[in-house]
Amino acid sequence: MTRHYALITIALLLVACSTPQSEFGVYQQSDGTIGVHAPKNSKETDAQEAALMECKKQGKRTVTILESRKTVNDRFPLTYIYLCR
Repeated sequence: MTRHYALITIALLLVACSTPQSEFGVYQQSDGTIGVHAPKNSKETDAQEAALMECKKQGKRTVTILESRKTVNDRFPLTYIYLCR
């Protein structure tokens, strides 16, 4: 039972440390891929979660990263491109 509580505590801490989904710019591109503009100090895993939420709206269950690139935008310095599967 103690192990169960420890796992829940760790999961809650990880969620609390992640960047809120509302701070990402998530969009679908004309080729069907999902673009995610990531804010400063966010992690790639946070961007992946935002893309996965968009893919689930399409009935897809996983995402695969295709590209990441830096931008000149101060608010969103990184853009990630994902493919829904």
